[in-house]
Amino acid sequence: MKTESKASKIEFNTKTLIITAFFIAFSFIGSTIKVFGTIAFDSLPGFLAALLLGPFYGAAIGFLGHLFTALTSGFPLSVPLHMVIALTMAITMLGFGFSYRFLKNKLPVLSNLVITGVVGTILNGPVSLAFSIGTVALMTGMDAALGLLPLLPVLIMASIANIVISIILFKALENVWGKIR
Repeated sequence: MKTESKASKIEFNTKTLIITAFFIAFSFIGSTIKVFGTIAFDSLPGFLAALLLGPFYGAAIGFLGHLFTALTSGFPLSVPLHMVIALTMAITMLGFGFSYRFLKNKLPVLSNLVITGVVGTILNGPVSLAFSIGTVALMTGMDAALGLLPLLPVLIMASIANIVISIILFKALENVWGKIR
């Protein structure tokens, strides 16, 4: 069965579901490789899936990836906050994947990937942190919320690492991807 939307083509077939399951498993493995607290390599498969499978698959994998990281860390920032972070991960993958697709035929591949990487870093770093700070401010007050601000450099560095590795894997898989799909 194939379904098409205006914004992006979404394919539902056995091969795509198996590949998606692989990315979800890869995301769980990445969730155990912690950078700092609940910042890990769980988003790498989401970024890669957003490039290879499309933004919606990347969003689902990014959402689950953060939940895996939170779960393997014991939900240290509270379940509600980790749900917000998982949602912002999904939004990050949508923005990342749609940026790549929008620029795909407009720019050279390298320029596209650099711009898409910057979009992903901004969404996964400052934008995600802003949502987290807003959520904590609503839950406990602004003083506690601003305590999250020192995480920004770590979030940006981890985002860049996840994105760069996903782009390297994307380029490495480029020649064989058509045969797999």
